[in-house]
Amino acid sequence: MDANEVLDYCLAKKGVTENFPFDQETLVMKVGTKMFLLISLDKQPLSIAVKTNPEWSEELREQHPQITGAYHMNKTHWNSVSLDGLKKDLILKLIDHSYDLVFQSLTKKAMEEIKNL
Repeated sequence: MDANEVLDYCLAKKGVTENFPFDQETLVMKVGTKMFLLISLDKQPLSIAVKTNPEWSEELREQHPQITGAYHMNKTHWNSVSLDGLKKDLILKLIDHSYDLVFQSLTKKAMEEIKNL
């Protein structure tokens, strides 16, 4: 997958916005007001940071050398994922999982507003 495919996939989800809060090369995708994906646009190979539940994080890191604890993030919950060599299905599953985890952490009011978009 390339950066445009990742961004298009994320932006097709309800309530997703994008911005550059840290610098001009790290694009942050949010659902509501919370981050669910970061993508470094200048870094090659392309990599993303996604949130996963801790048990799955351990399993992913054991099975895929491209997946490690995310730099500058809580490594229990956030993974850095080099997209090079990973199957598209797994990448999409990681994005979906991160979106769902973060969406579920929103307030009930925020979840309802997003569902009604």
